[in-house]
Amino acid sequence: MTDPATLSAAEAARRVRSGALTARDLAEAMLARIAAREGDVRAFAHLDPALIRRQADALDARGAKGPLAGLFLGVKDVLDTFDQPSQYGSPIWAGHRPRADAACVALARRAGAVIAGKTVTTEFATRHPGPTRNPHNPAHTPGGSSQGSAAGVAAGMLHLAFGTQTAGSIIRPAAFCGVVGFKPSFGTLHRAGMKVMSESLDTIGVMARSVEDAALAMTALTGVEHGDLRVKPAAGHPRFALVMGPAAEKAAPETLALMERAAAAARARGASVTPLALPGIFSRACELHGHVMHMESAEALAWELDHACALLSPVMRENMGWALAEPRARLAEARAAFAAAQAAFPAAIEGFDAVITPAAPGEAPEGLGWTGDPAFNTLWTLLHVPCVTVPAGAGPRGLPLGVQVVARRGEDAQCLMWGEWLRQAMQ
Repeated sequence: MTDPATLSAAEAARRVRSGALTARDLAEAMLARIAAREGDVRAFAHLDPALIRRQADALDARGAKGPLAGLFLGVKDVLDTFDQPSQYGSPIWAGHRPRADAACVALARRAGAVIAGKTVTTEFATRHPGPTRNPHNPAHTPGGSSQGSAAGVAAGMLHLAFGTQTAGSIIRPAAFCGVVGFKPSFGTLHRAGMKVMSESLDTIGVMARSVEDAALAMTALTGVEHGDLRVKPAAGHPRFALVMGPAAEKAAPETLALMERAAAAARARGASVTPLALPGIFSRACELHGHVMHMESAEALAWELDHACALLSPVMRENMGWALAEPRARLAEARAAFAAAQAAFPAAIEGFDAVITPAAPGEAPEGLGWTGDPAFNTLWTLLHVPCVTVPAGAGPRGLPLGVQVVARRGEDAQCLMWGEWLRQAMQ
């Protein structure tokens, strides 16, 4: 008999809806997986098996019919949950219990998901890491800041998980852990109930074991169809732009080889792949990303800075001190650079269906003190465009690599479609 914990999200939910599998039986299988892996991976900031069982039993009692029926969903601990602590990766908020769910969490519950626990985040979803380890090698980082979500999905303890991205916090850890990470267009998932740090950048997205499962989650959360991943005949052969971007020099040898392999696989399947250098307006926006991120974060943390500064990590205090010392005009300049790049992007990729680009500089770095460089993610985050990373083999140390596919803002379903197309091409 198939272990229910190994089913895809789509298949597990289908069986729960049909009555072939109870939500409680699925929960017990997933809890067994958590018991086997969590001690090594440490993906959860809060885990309550009794609460999980009560959620599953309630679903069975009323007849689980939602698109996410019975699925284990991890919630990054910068998103509020009414029935579990929301501590934002900081001792300042230890034991904090919100009254309400974040909007995205409430929508997931409405769709039938079981909130399996709060997943580890770096401090306020920034740099200072938590204890989570890469499931493929515990001596290596899982990435950040959505480290618990990526590791939990990769270890088979979660079907789906919420992540957030300000620089590279969905795409990079997903790539490091060998799972699918999807950052939708900016604002697609409402940020009510999120500990927002950067008004201009913070974006809620999902992690999953497959593109199909990510599309299932996005359809359930938005009511907009994301799940038809078949390329329509009218689309013909895809036209991809191969963009290394402003951080091209940071690509490790395994990433350069990966991009060559991705291009070759796409061409072998009938796609055109054209190297494309973006104009300087995009590099300038990337240069100013840190100003927007840190200066807006210093505003978001005004209370913590004034009343609990000693409980912030040294790196956070240093970054916030730098941000507060910057002239206010620099933030306006940086926001204007973002707006100019956003306006220029559609014309820059005119004639292409999507962009292929690295998801990270290389494999996950060794050690848990650093979550890796978001250099290949910041541009796509500040452009507010959808991007998905798909697993694409392993590097020299046997750790996962990912290829990122990017589309225009609002083309979220197409982004997922082309991501799945490329994944299949590279098999």
